[in-house]
Amino acid sequence: MRPWYVILLKRGTNMKSTLTVAGVLVALASLACAETKSGLTESAAIGGKTISIKYSAPAVNRRVGKLYGKDGTIGSDATYPVWRAGANAATALHTDADLDLGGLTVPKGDYTLYVNLANSAAWELIVNKQTGQSGMTYDAKQDLGRVKMTMGKPPALVEQLKYTLSGTGGNKGKLQLAWENVEASVSFTVK
Repeated sequence: MRPWYVILLKRGTNMKSTLTVAGVLVALASLACAETKSGLTESAAIGGKTISIKYSAPAVNRRVGKLYGKDGTIGSDATYPVWRAGANAATALHTDADLDLGGLTVPKGDYTLYVNLANSAAWELIVNKQTGQSGMTYDAKQDLGRVKMTMGKPPALVEQLKYTLSGTGGNKGKLQLAWENVEASVSFTVK
């Protein structure tokens, strides 16, 4: 099969039209790169046990300053001020060990993570026992519990939402999410 540009040139299309089409294709490709990425996994072995987060990562897409808050993009979600902490399907947490997550006992197993954005200066990480649901389905009766997150600002804009699980020594670690101009984290201990 011949490349698209050979076909266009063979049909008598002038170079200006060909370059215009090429420019449009490049622009579309760059937009596609800034779209939501699904099926991402962040995983870490801490204290000999594996903890992992499976999520979809939305992009800022030039919406700086327009994501959080009641009038922001996330504010239009039906579950607001509770946010699925990602995009598409709900964000999933798996732990091979019991955890002390910011003072909340989380038995080994599978959970869904949400974030309560009601207080922009002090988010709460929500660990929910229901799993496999859409990101737009939230049942507070299924909450295992909530923990306060440490708020911060990344050194530069974070275009694509990112989760990080990192060891901080021995059986201790940190769960962090960063997106746009916000970092929120919570420490945990593997029991």
